[in-house]
Amino acid sequence: MQGKVVICGVDTTGLPKLSAKEMDELMVRLKAGDKAARERFIVGNMRLVLSLVKRFWAKNAQSDDVFQAGCVGLIKAIDNFDLGFNVKFSTYAVPMILGEIKRFLRDGNSLRVSRSIRDTAYRILKVREGLEERDEEATIERIAAEMQVKEREVVYALDAISDPVSLYEPVYNKSGDTLQLMDQLCDETQSDEIWTERVALREAIERLTEREKKILKLRYYEGKTQTEISAEVGISQAQVSRLEKNALGNIRKEIS
Repeated sequence: MQGKVVICGVDTTGLPKLSAKEMDELMVRLKAGDKAARERFIVGNMRLVLSLVKRFWAKNAQSDDVFQAGCVGLIKAIDNFDLGFNVKFSTYAVPMILGEIKRFLRDGNSLRVSRSIRDTAYRILKVREGLEERDEEATIERIAAEMQVKEREVVYALDAISDPVSLYEPVYNKSGDTLQLMDQLCDETQSDEIWTERVALREAIERLTEREKKILKLRYYEGKTQTEISAEVGISQAQVSRLEKNALGNIRKEIS
């Protein structure tokens, strides 16, 4: 497979190379809406995708599919790149391309969600949006009633389209340094800074109401869903969601 020349109909031996100056000029033009510059920039960076795809050819996945996933990551990187990041585009793009490839490989081994369930989930989101626009509480019960379906169908469909967060997702990019979610994982027993943050977090949690504390405990320590919490606490799922969001927001304000 390593000797393969054509992937997704693209002759990889003929892919162009762009100089750093050309990359900078094209990026400025494409951000201004120049479609031709965008197309040239994408093609000019396919060598970067190809170099990353080669790492995964031993995983029994179709190289065409992996390359296509990498190109999706490239396009996402282009769309999200900010000229003010003060970082090379390739530095920013690599983790996003890798993340998209790994997501593809991961999803390829997981249970596929049927089209009908996805359609149901998107209709649920539209109904919920409509209720919220009318300033009405978008509970599971209310959504199910609006759609004339069972409540468990609403819960199942929403759970089906909830994607897990990849540890390789870039969360910060600046001055050539890319911070991924996995970089946030560390040994909490070794750092004075971590100890200080834990004290600040404990104090912030103490300032929450008893109900907010209980919801966070059930949600993040016992791993229960908002629907399960609503049944245990005796309030609606929407209220649980609102209280959880407010509690997390207050904690962030306290420790920032």
